[in-house]
Amino acid sequence: MNDYMKIFDPPLVPEPAPLEPLADRSAVASYVYEEGLVLAVNVALATRRPLLVRGRPGTGKSSLARNVAMHLGWRFYSRTVSSRTRAQDLLWEVDEVARLSDASAHQARPRREYLIPGVLWWAYSPVTAAEHRRPDPNEGAEDENAVVLLDEIDKAEPDVPNDLLEPLGLYRFRTDEGDLVEAASAPLVVLTTNEERDLPKAFLRRCVVYSLPMPTHIRLRQIAAVRFGPDAALYSRVTDVFGPETGGPADVSVAEYLDAVAAARELGVRPGHPLWEAVLESTTSKQPALELR
Repeated sequence: MNDYMKIFDPPLVPEPAPLEPLADRSAVASYVYEEGLVLAVNVALATRRPLLVRGRPGTGKSSLARNVAMHLGWRFYSRTVSSRTRAQDLLWEVDEVARLSDASAHQARPRREYLIPGVLWWAYSPVTAAEHRRPDPNEGAEDENAVVLLDEIDKAEPDVPNDLLEPLGLYRFRTDEGDLVEAASAPLVVLTTNEERDLPKAFLRRCVVYSLPMPTHIRLRQIAAVRFGPDAALYSRVTDVFGPETGGPADVSVAEYLDAVAAARELGVRPGHPLWEAVLESTTSKQPALELR
């Protein structure tokens, strides 16, 4: 897969970049890629289509977009979708509280002055978004290009993806006041799904779709080494707790595995300690009771 011109070309396994104790794990600069994922990002950039990343929770879907933005030097915006999210919320909202307050004080202004730009507005046109006297939620660079993460799009009601077809297909939309918001350059929009709800077929056809697999034992050890630094013996013994190495997917997510490693390191619990398995397994969805023996 190396014989093509890459727009996005990160190292597959970066140099170790240990986290600060209280660092936000989603903001970590290190991300271990596989060639298929790099290709999917490049196809999305080349075709100017959204990238939909499928996979189980904890496989690294959400942190992908932030890491891509960091490597490209682009602005970054994110919004987590819920069952209450409307498509318009990602474009703009109306500050009804301020509007009502001003009306009560007989200081009402035109409705467009109460618009709160959403993440897509900021990504498309930060200049016009800034005219609404709101702080730019951008994380990172000041490049004219942007990466947008719409996390857990499958939690939205079925009409939300369909309502986003035009804004994500043409990278433009109009507000209720008739103002046109249009991107000067196509952003990379990354959407994630845990497959809790089927997405409309018309929406899927507009996206570059990539299924992020559960990691193998080898990949887990690579990620741990990048995140925490060298400690091959520990990482190998931690993977052993979650089942034998078969060459296939491990029975644990990346997030659970990293938490298990972090717990062992921070608590000084090494192989052979009476709480070894209990401490490690308590970080997984199995969540056994911690018992002193």
